Amino acid sequence: MSQQLAKEISQRAAKAARAVATLSEAEKNSVLQKMADAIRARQDKIIEVNKKDLVAGKEKGLSDAMMDRLELTPERIEGMASAIEEIIELKDPVGDSYVLDERPNGMKIEKMRIPLGVICMIYEARPNVTADAGALCFKSGNAVILRCGREAIDSSKAIAEALHEALEASNLPKDVITVVPTPDRELMTELLQQKDYIDLVIPRGGEGLIHFVSDTSKIPVIQHYKGVCHLYVDKDADLDKALAILLNGKTQRTGVCNALEGLLVHQDVADKFLPMAAKALAEKDVTIHADKRSVSYFDGADEIADDAFGEEYLALEIAVRTVDNYEGAIEHIQEFGSGHTEVIITENDETAKRFIREVDSAVTMANVSSRFSDGGQLGLGAEIGISTSKLHAYGPMGLEALTTEKFVVTGNGQVRD
Repeated sequence: MSQQLAKEISQRAAKAARAVATLSEAEKNSVLQKMADAIRARQDKIIEVNKKDLVAGKEKGLSDAMMDRLELTPERIEGMASAIEEIIELKDPVGDSYVLDERPNGMKIEKMRIPLGVICMIYEARPNVTADAGALCFKSGNAVILRCGREAIDSSKAIAEALHEALEASNLPKDVITVVPTPDRELMTELLQQKDYIDLVIPRGGEGLIHFVSDTSKIPVIQHYKGVCHLYVDKDADLDKALAILLNGKTQRTGVCNALEGLLVHQDVADKFLPMAAKALAEKDVTIHADKRSVSYFDGADEIADDAFGEEYLALEIAVRTVDNYEGAIEHIQEFGSGHTEVIITENDETAKRFIREVDSAVTMANVSSRFSDGGQLGLGAEIGISTSKLHAYGPMGLEALTTEKFVVTGNGQVRD
């Protein structure tokens, strides 16, 4: 039963992808505006359904981070609609081309951007992904299959109803955006076998989900296991700037992958900066896990062994380490970072450039908060995810990451000898 349903869902999505792939940018933008308007019009219904998901989530004992991701408020629903309108303003990459070469025989060689085809999104307590992924995939000419977790299924369906309203009003098939009707694990497993119809799988969730999808799928998978993001306070840092960025990165919103999980402080500024950090973090009720050199600066901190870093807390917790020098910070990041986002605070331009060049991470930053490591904040519009693997995308994924390139060859009757 699951095998047949997975095949039917995938086949319908593949057929729908052909319908959206040929739309002009103006036609796609018109539909996207209808989607944004429909989400706003259905706000009360979406919130009503989401409250039921929140009650069920609480009864199941979901973590605070999961509950935060699950909750939809009027502000977050407006954010979904606004994100779709931001996508309208973005240039459609489909059809863009550039000349590679003109061969001696007169053939013109170009490359052209085309949609990937069918994207399968697998996610947990993130109902906003339904709107973000649906709009991004649509604008880039793809169909999308959305498989959300049990805790968010009803909220996702309510959002999808708004998107379907816009598609039907535009004489387009609802299968352009499909919410899998059940979170059944067997059905998800069967979807991951549909390599003849689905072109890419993007999982968003905990490490367990990512590992399961990567190990099970016969389809290419974009991987993002976790976000262990560090802030390194260099010996040449502006400490007031460092403190503000630390607090924003750790406490502005904890249950997200671009929140700070580690603080590294150069020993030359530790005596001055760590007391500042201790006071400010205590005021925000942040739990501290610190190495032997740092623990005494914090009241009630847990001492952590040198090999015990690398935790993704997704809560008001942070790991702190004092390092001997810049090289020590880089070594720590290489060992415990997750390839998501790394930040340096320094007034030394050469050190900043070196950090950006040497740190192997999807996003590297100098003197700005890690919370800007987000597709919308980086000008991509609503992101469909972030890749910490390097094929075929690296970092926050916007429209262009949902396309590929094909060769286009034009000539005047040339034949090969």
